[in-house]
Amino acid sequence: MARPIKWRKIEHTPSVAFFVPSPNELSDVPENTIKLEELEAVRLKDLEGLEQSECAEKMQVSRPTFQRILLSAREKIADSLVNGKTIHIEGGNSTKNICPVMCLDCKNEWLESYENIESIRGGEYVCPFCSSKRMTCGNSCRGKYGRGNCWRRGRPEK
Repeated sequence: MARPIKWRKIEHTPSVAFFVPSPNELSDVPENTIKLEELEAVRLKDLEGLEQSECAEKMQVSRPTFQRILLSAREKIADSLVNGKTIHIEGGNSTKNICPVMCLDCKNEWLESYENIESIRGGEYVCPFCSSKRMTCGNSCRGKYGRGNCWRRGRPEK
């Protein structure tokens, strides 16, 4: 079985997805792609001025993982500035929130991104362990989720 995705929690999504060195030369300009979690690492460390341990805690990753994400972002930004490359911000394994999900059939529990909760609600998501479509909040969810209540909204388990 494939290794599960380790989600990186982000608080800010950019309003623009591209930065270009010159608006006159848009064609044939090399591009660096910065992942959303890399941008979040730069924002927390360099813009907010937080300590590395605080940044790692906010993103829900270890300090060494945070350091790797930050170094990757800084490398791409420096390369773009020095060599006149476009910066494209997209992708990565980032989420606004991370929630524990439990399968009602096999009782396995795993972490899932906020963005995938809609597919769970719609019955399109299947358990990665037993392929069941019967999910609920995990035991550690405590009824809270995202900015409001749990995605179950107080409904009993099916």
